[in-house]
Amino acid sequence: MRAIWKGAVSFGLVSIGVRLYSATEEKDIRFHQVHREDGGRIRYKRTCSVCGEEVTYDDIAKGYDIGGGEMVILTDADFADLPLTSSRAIDVLEFVPAEQVDPILYNKAYFLEPEGTATKPYVLLRDALIDSERVAIVKVALRQREQLATLRVREGVLLLNTMLWPDEIRTPDFGFLDEDLKVRPPELAMASSLIDSMTGEFEPDVFTDDYRAALQEVIDAKVEGREVVQPEEAEEAPAAAVDLMAALKASVERAKASRGEQPASGGGSGEPTPISSARSAQKAAEKKAAKAPAKKTAAKKTAEKKAAEPAKKTAAKKTTAKKAEPAKKTAARKTAPRKSA
Repeated sequence: MRAIWKGAVSFGLVSIGVRLYSATEEKDIRFHQVHREDGGRIRYKRTCSVCGEEVTYDDIAKGYDIGGGEMVILTDADFADLPLTSSRAIDVLEFVPAEQVDPILYNKAYFLEPEGTATKPYVLLRDALIDSERVAIVKVALRQREQLATLRVREGVLLLNTMLWPDEIRTPDFGFLDEDLKVRPPELAMASSLIDSMTGEFEPDVFTDDYRAALQEVIDAKVEGREVVQPEEAEEAPAAAVDLMAALKASVERAKASRGEQPASGGGSGEPTPISSARSAQKAAEKKAAKAPAKKTAAKKTAEKKAAEPAKKTAAKKTTAKKAEPAKKTAARKTAPRKSA
């Protein structure tokens, strides 16, 4: 890893020199925009909308739109006068319980590594955070912007989490929040039962990005010049419409079955459940699909048989007529008058 920032954690009268590293990386597969005909890269020119000339980076400044077509232009000198550009301190403001920080505030994560002789005070702050079960609320200037952040411990390393400011969090405004919806106690109890049946320990390593893996397979296949074999997806029979309680019961039953648990008592009764109804519907659909080819084959044979019958009758008539011709000739000979001597 490469350090992207150097500074110090200001902890009371203690200053801890640290190096900052990005703690995360995106694994998305990136593409270039290319010309479909020849694969050439698409380039974009920086042109001025007023004079139409191409502009170099040295001639580009930052502009703030104040409306009405007017723009306030800020140069590098304007930003140089701000105190944040030279600030290299992570100022600890207070220590709070971790559960008081709403996760929606978290933005990006960075690892902090002690620099030089700062290892001992670094370890001291780390162990103090662990013992107190607190996180430090800090302010830090990164990329010419002051940011709110937290310091906490992860796998023996101080982790800096930058946060959004409170006024950057939107307030949800949805119509259903004003509706007077009542949840019945049995529904709530069944939903709680479903949560209990699906409760487990979070292990992030068991989850994978299936889309990225499939996309990488497509790319590898194109590189190797082979066809991509797509697995066939089984068509599921449409489930019958069920009410909320029935859906919750079916979900609990399925969750228990996936864990290898026995279904609840009374499961062997003759009354169908939503899951058994869906399975019965699926079996009926499969049975109907299996019968369809047989019916088509029988219909085809019947049609062939009907088509063959006129041909057989015609052939029989021809055979009968052919057999009758010698008899006609014999009768004609007998009937003809004999010539006198």
